[in-house]
Amino acid sequence: MEPALMVIGLNHRTAPVAMRERFWMVESRRREAVRQLSQAEGIEEVVDLATGQRTEFVLWASDPTLAVNSLLHFLSVEHGLKLSEWEHFYRLLDEAALTHIFRVTSGLDSTSLGESQITSEVRFAWELARAAGGCGVFLDAVLRKALEVAQRVTEETNIGTSAVSIPPAVAELVHQIFGSLKDRSVLLIGTGEVGERSAQYLREQGAASLSVVGQTREQARELARKLGGTAAAMEERWQHILRSDIVISCSCLPRVVLTRQDAEKIAAERNRMPLVVIDLAMPRDIDPDVRRVDGVLLWDLEGLERVAKRHANECTAAAAEAGRIVAAEARAFSSKLQAESAVPTIVALRHRLDEICRQELEFFTQERGPFTREQDQALHAITNQVIQKIASSLARELKELPEKGEQDRMTAAVERLFHLKTPITALAGTRSKRVSREGDQSRTLANTH
Repeated sequence: MEPALMVIGLNHRTAPVAMRERFWMVESRRREAVRQLSQAEGIEEVVDLATGQRTEFVLWASDPTLAVNSLLHFLSVEHGLKLSEWEHFYRLLDEAALTHIFRVTSGLDSTSLGESQITSEVRFAWELARAAGGCGVFLDAVLRKALEVAQRVTEETNIGTSAVSIPPAVAELVHQIFGSLKDRSVLLIGTGEVGERSAQYLREQGAASLSVVGQTREQARELARKLGGTAAAMEERWQHILRSDIVISCSCLPRVVLTRQDAEKIAAERNRMPLVVIDLAMPRDIDPDVRRVDGVLLWDLEGLERVAKRHANECTAAAAEAGRIVAAEARAFSSKLQAESAVPTIVALRHRLDEICRQELEFFTQERGPFTREQDQALHAITNQVIQKIASSLARELKELPEKGEQDRMTAAVERLFHLKTPITALAGTRSKRVSREGDQSRTLANTH
């Protein structure tokens, strides 16, 4: 089966926020996921993109069928994915996958059409994958090109200036409840970028006061100074909620910051005066059951996405022009990737190195083992890193050769040096015969004594 570029994931179009929340991962977990998947069957390289709207895995797969099975197994074991839920995941291949990556990076697949924040999130996912050893020469080229396409879309269309983002959607909801923002107080819990922009937007719309609650008082003080508000520590949030009309939460804490029981007490103390709560976090900060409390009006990302979607027509012309740019770039780059004659050689080399290392580890374990589970994992990890570095370095050298004839000659040399066009057992058998001869010699020496 031919190697392939793949995208497998779910987003705001295919899954409700509760499901997206289940598959969202913190940075440390994403790093570990990249490490695991980059060593899984069928997967050569992997990047994990996780935002409030999506969790996607971009894969360079030596065997697409095995790669899908490896990812399915990972999601089942680590996130409890059921087969009935698999329908929420899209599975894109080659040019369709490339087009999707370009669209996502350019802000064309976001609820907030043209939102620029996704570009930095893609860049961060790329950097994280490279640091974790999951991203090599192929996905490096794809993501570098995706960021170039996003830059072109920004420069050649006005989609960024006409973008409908989360802050205006927050303001629209608040206006529906209170009308004017005059004399209204805002509480921001957390110091995330989207929450900051939303709070700032409400201030510009006329909100009278702003308080900022951070995980530390110093974080809160720094952002409050920037936004012209006052600061408080997380443990003081209750008294500030009691005095606020609007609460925006984006703390990204591992636990909810407002439970239904808490909300019942707060509503009672406020005599059921309306309290608007906007949950911008992923995973969610606010217990969804809070919306059942009389006097508390809760919106999460799903509700805000519906508001933003109603304004999508405002960006139609810009989105159409951006879409044409993305489609043309994807077609051209896909053709270039297919023309890279070195790609199949690098994949074959990776398989050959995998097999050599596997057999060497087996012999080493027989001679020096047994090893503990941790030692065994460490041995496999270091051999995988060596394989990745050799394959990536060689792929880079082949790709940077200026003439195709020179590239073809070096490719042929690599195939010959590593016996890539002969069965793997021919090379693997060399060690077995050597060990066998050593064993026979040992027995002969023993018999002479």
